[in-house]
Amino acid sequence: MQEMDLYRHTDTVNKLLARYGVRFGIYKNNEFREQLFPFDAIPRMIGKQEFEYLEKGLKQRVMALNLFIRDIYGEKKIIRDRIIPEEFIYAGSGYLAQCEGVCPPKGIYAHISGIDLVQGKNGEWYILEDNLRVPSGASYPMIAREFCRRSSPQTFKDNHIEDNRNYADLLRRTLDHVNTGGHTVILTPGRYNAAYFEHSYLAEKTGAHLVTGSDLIVEGDRLYFLDYSGRREPVGAVYRRISDDYLDPMNFRRESLIGIPHIYDIYRKGNVALLNAPGNGVADDKGIYYFVPKMISYYLGEEPILQNAPTYLPYYEDDMKYVLEKFDSLVLKDVAEAGGYGVVFGSKMTKQQKEDFIALLKKEPRRFIAQEVIDFCDLDIMEGDTRVPRKADLRAFVLMGEEPMVWKSGLTRFSRDPDSFIVNSSQGGGFKDTWVLSQ
Repeated sequence: MQEMDLYRHTDTVNKLLARYGVRFGIYKNNEFREQLFPFDAIPRMIGKQEFEYLEKGLKQRVMALNLFIRDIYGEKKIIRDRIIPEEFIYAGSGYLAQCEGVCPPKGIYAHISGIDLVQGKNGEWYILEDNLRVPSGASYPMIAREFCRRSSPQTFKDNHIEDNRNYADLLRRTLDHVNTGGHTVILTPGRYNAAYFEHSYLAEKTGAHLVTGSDLIVEGDRLYFLDYSGRREPVGAVYRRISDDYLDPMNFRRESLIGIPHIYDIYRKGNVALLNAPGNGVADDKGIYYFVPKMISYYLGEEPILQNAPTYLPYYEDDMKYVLEKFDSLVLKDVAEAGGYGVVFGSKMTKQQKEDFIALLKKEPRRFIAQEVIDFCDLDIMEGDTRVPRKADLRAFVLMGEEPMVWKSGLTRFSRDPDSFIVNSSQGGGFKDTWVLSQ
């Protein structure tokens, strides 16, 4: 691969990203601050055949997860057949009783999924998390690739790489597939949201209207947005980038100031599509993650193509016993946390921390999962003029329209700390482009 010319333009690309406001926001100590998401020009490369394998496994997984969500809010066969304990579903923070019996347009719940994977040093890929609520990150490799093309066009003439500029088209097809008649909008909480750059960028690329809750109004059984002249225009699809809790103060959190009163009522009647569907959090739970291989077998009658990281549920007596015996060699995760928060390594705790954590684990076993620490692949990044290895994951994006579609790109995140496995942007990580080779 001839990509050396690109490395010389790393600073140029990062300056362009800064100039265009490619940032993410962090709330810390009740303060909001924005910071750049550092870009590294050494791309992650995935061969054509290897990506085809990942593509099959990702499609299979998202199809099973969609069937699971539909079942949980519908017939509940998987509970009746004792594949998943009933109390395990209803104890999860992502389950919403308001979604019972509600089927979204075309029966699709997870329209845009961000599936996090790592590749072990043995070459095997493992799923770490299924992000089905409001997954973010596609905009970063999109715009970084654009700036890389500007900075080093020869690199992209010399290498056979899948073009990642079609994400906006895939997203638009996904939105149009479930649109109930009317405009498409991207609903943002506003300028101070952590992913506001992405909201505005995707609106620009898809041709959707970027709106806040104050721009939308429910009248009768329809949703409308107010255009620049104050005219009401019908809305048929809302790509919402706000959480379930704040979506509709009449149905969820009453104190929400960013939601749209009664939007859930008309959604329940099938008069507007909400992407992703409310209630998806029932499957976007690190505890439910444990059961996804069983879902694939149960709903599709197939063996899972992609494997979970070896995972244990302290909820089960045998798993609790194993976790206590192997505590120092495991990573423990709070099932309700995200963004790299709520992750602790047994080997890095003090004696007192271990005692306190184990007491909490025994008291609230449903709250945690434990996983083997996967020795996943390092990818090289540039530190000054030196290439150094760092831990990295891959967020793959699967979009569900008439059929599942896997974007031939993805967000590769890496840790800038040589001793850390945590790659999240909120934890100080950086990102790089993901090259899917076309031959």
